[in-house]
Amino acid sequence: MHIWVDADACPKVIKEILFRAAERKQVPLTLVANQYLSTPPSPLINAVQVPQGFDVADNHIVEKLSPGDLVVTQDIPLAAEVIEKQGIAINPRGELYTKENIKQRLGMRDFMETLRSAGVDTGGPAAFSQADRQSFANQLDRFLARHKR
Repeated sequence: MHIWVDADACPKVIKEILFRAAERKQVPLTLVANQYLSTPPSPLINAVQVPQGFDVADNHIVEKLSPGDLVVTQDIPLAAEVIEKQGIAINPRGELYTKENIKQRLGMRDFMETLRSAGVDTGGPAAFSQADRQSFANQLDRFLARHKR
């Protein structure tokens, strides 16, 4: 099992939770981004810097992903690809993407994009909260407990 992080937009506090979990559970963790990322010194934790470009980090993750791997991402199309490859996808707020909910999430994403491109102010996501952080940590712990090495 491996944990992959779509790290360009992942909050720092979530990365820190992931670093601690990787060490505690001895699970390899890879951050993928199109910019340099600092990681703690650990043989389990590394960062891959991919070239700039549309979906380059996403494509790298999907290419390297094995069934049962965990991917942390806010990117709904990436989450759909992860599920298709039999991986597990969660977002930094702790929401688990599943076969049952991913089509609805893709549809809502496309609908909101249509509204934005028509000039409608759809607002943005709520500020990242302590509850979001706790929800993510709980979801990660459940995943790691179910997928022991």
